[in-house]
Amino acid sequence: MIRLCCFLITLLSAPLFSKQRPNVLFIICDDLNDYVSAYDSHPQVKTPNLKKFAQSAVTFKHAYSNNPVCAPSRASLFTGVYPHDSGNLFWQKWYEQKTLKHCKTMMELFVENAYNVMGTGKLLHHERPALYSEFKNKANYGPYWLKDGKTVAHPDVPEPFADIGAIDGSFGSIESAIPKESKTERWFSGDWKSIKKPFNFEGPDRDLTPDELNAKWVAERLKALDKSGSEQAFFMAVGFVRPHTPLHVPQKYFDMFPIDQIQLPEILENDAKDTHYTDVFDSDQKGLKYFDLLKKSYPNWQEGLKAFTQAYLASIAAVDENIGQVLNALDQSRFKDNTIVIFTSDHGWNMGEKDYLFKNSPWEESGRVPFIVRAPQIAKAGSQAQHPVSLIDIYPTLVDLCGLEGDNRKNESGVKLGGFSIRPFLENPQSMEWQGPKGALTMIYAGPHTGMDPDLQHWTWRTKDFRYIRYNNGQEELYDHTKDPRELTNLAKNPEYAQIKAELKEDLISFGQFDFSKPISSPKKKTVVVKKNSAREKKDGEYWKKNYFKNNPSADANKDGKLSWKELNDHKKAK
Repeated sequence: MIRLCCFLITLLSAPLFSKQRPNVLFIICDDLNDYVSAYDSHPQVKTPNLKKFAQSAVTFKHAYSNNPVCAPSRASLFTGVYPHDSGNLFWQKWYEQKTLKHCKTMMELFVENAYNVMGTGKLLHHERPALYSEFKNKANYGPYWLKDGKTVAHPDVPEPFADIGAIDGSFGSIESAIPKESKTERWFSGDWKSIKKPFNFEGPDRDLTPDELNAKWVAERLKALDKSGSEQAFFMAVGFVRPHTPLHVPQKYFDMFPIDQIQLPEILENDAKDTHYTDVFDSDQKGLKYFDLLKKSYPNWQEGLKAFTQAYLASIAAVDENIGQVLNALDQSRFKDNTIVIFTSDHGWNMGEKDYLFKNSPWEESGRVPFIVRAPQIAKAGSQAQHPVSLIDIYPTLVDLCGLEGDNRKNESGVKLGGFSIRPFLENPQSMEWQGPKGALTMIYAGPHTGMDPDLQHWTWRTKDFRYIRYNNGQEELYDHTKDPRELTNLAKNPEYAQIKAELKEDLISFGQFDFSKPISSPKKKTVVVKKNSAREKKDGEYWKKNYFKNNPSADANKDGKLSWKELNDHKKAK
């Protein structure tokens, strides 16, 4: 009786909705830059399913991450709160953070509005399955390569890049690593840290990759909902991990991109010379370190970057097929004409531009994300919108399009939504007018020495035609995208652009309410003691080469008493 009364109270207090409320299918990839069909990106991308989807949707050509690292980007996206408003600047768990723990995720607001909320895969970086009516699989970056009981990089990846580790230091096809005789090496699958079970990739009954499992679950769930006859509106989210490292996908996707035909992005010699990233970060910053190690692992850096790019393109092709399975299931159901579909990524990825190989940079490659929205009866299908938007705008857009009621804050300690509905650009993609800002704001975390003070971080402001970057030491970069879409020339010190730079800086300060007059304390420099087998020696790769030579003297092919990296790599391949 008590349960019945509680149910009736809940039912009577819940908002009344028509049966025509739109469903939502939200698809997000991990670490995917603009290497997607419908974008002026890499000429060899193969994403036929996303290309077809874009023909039924609006493609946003200038969409950006607000914090290009997995955890803070997703925390901001799903709570709808800017990093500078919440103080959640980097890797803190959002549900423990002093501000965001008082805010509702979009999933919670959909539940409150009587939606059936389902999810699977990598959505929030720090996931909470209780947010959903139904949640299937947590994030799984596998399969991983195990050797002698340890998770290591793919055996085809040379040192010292392989020594980065089994996640960021690994790329290669799954089949190419299947050992013929060894019983101490094989594929395993599991979550980020723990290994759960062997991964069998042989035969017709092979195991599915995590992305394949999630695509299959979503497709089957949509079919089941279709047959059920249920009229309850749903919010369904699926997070695919590729092309996040390790870049392990089936060989058939690698075959789509022959290594000798890989095209590299335009990378000028000394391209980073007029930038200021190395003024605020040392060489241990991952993007700088990874590119340096990649160069040291191959006879020439182009060869190494081609190998990595091949794996990245193969991973995108693989995830596009998974996305196609999900979209086909939706389009074959009764939900097709009443479901909003959003496709995006948490941030991009630099592919060697400015000597940088990673996310978390202030430049276009790291900040820009693919963003394609289908909204039946609202969006102008097959169009492109040029006005800058960012991931922060997704939450308020869904509130608008789905007519969600209620406050996004749990209490007065929460923060209101920071973004704005993109409806004006869905209805008229050529419009440059909306209630939101004229630029997109992105933050780069400056490090623990700044605390959680937004004024002491690095910021970039992207308008349709310009990118302005302001580092916390006062250094600046400015790029004119009307003439320089690849951001090859920093114009910050060009007097012809002084007025434009000043206006962009003022817009940035005004929008974020920043105080850039605060003094900053320099991060503590690491003290390095140079000695045999020192950390510095390991860092530049010579330690690994020296140790390999000691254990494999026959690797010295020309018998000159010295081991080159080419000799080391050739010897490893011949073993």
